Amino acid sequence: MSRCCMITGKTAQSGHNVSHAQNKTNRRFLPNVQDTCLYSEILGRWVKVRASAAGLRTVEHKGGFDAYLLSTAPTKLDPALRSVKAQIESAVASKAA
Repeated sequence: MSRCCMITGKTAQSGHNVSHAQNKTNRRFLPNVQDTCLYSEILGRWVKVRASAAGLRTVEHKGGFDAYLLSTAPTKLDPALRSVKAQIESAVASKAA
């Protein structure tokens, strides 16, 4: 399972541990990725998401999961979330008609 945020796209980065003697050993900086479920009010169901803490703050800042998906371009979304966005758009279109 890769450590990648579905919201922000954050992935693991590499760098060095640096000792007082300036010895450098390789290390990885892992994002704070959590398995969580976000509720879609339009679909009326929970959607499983692997999101970082910063990604969850982004969703709240945008006004919720549905508002985040509707305001984000499909090319910038994770492939797993593109189908959810299409379902939300079709549900909004059917309610408007």
